[in-house]
Amino acid sequence: MRKEKIEKILSILKRSEKPVSGLEIAKILGVSRQAVVQYIAFMKEKGYNVVATPRGYVLKSEIGNRKLIAVKHRKEDIYDELITIVKLGGKVCDVIIEHPVYGEIRGIVDVETEEDVVKFVSLLESIKVEPLLSLSGGVHLHTIEVKDEKTFRVILETLNRKGYLLKEDMLKEV
Repeated sequence: MRKEKIEKILSILKRSEKPVSGLEIAKILGVSRQAVVQYIAFMKEKGYNVVATPRGYVLKSEIGNRKLIAVKHRKEDIYDELITIVKLGGKVCDVIIEHPVYGEIRGIVDVETEEDVVKFVSLLESIKVEPLLSLSGGVHLHTIEVKDEKTFRVILETLNRKGYLLKEDMLKEV
């Protein structure tokens, strides 16, 4: 029975072009939300690349060309940074900071359209939560997905012009 439920979840996620909430999956399967969480955990353990985003679950394929970039800016610049990347053809997958106690902390961003950026920034502002970059003096990493190297170079050049790309002279000795 578990195998059937997992196959059904895979089918739901593969067909969907947007994240699917745990509640939606639970209703379709006729199970509790907690059961969905357990199925997803089992799927991850078995190697399925299921990611929980603020808007629901997505099944990630390894199709895109992923790159890691290091940036530094103020929290007031989050919208501009994200909108710049998506307008130039990139998708911002996550944000990563290095915390002195916890080590690496990663948060899912998952924005690839201007609408996604507006929703993400609005959510940050509406719940009045500090973004991860505030824990690291503005220094953070993003995994971005691009279609090709040219797109990646254009994004880097633009972020550099805006002063967001982390450079050696921005690093402080501790």
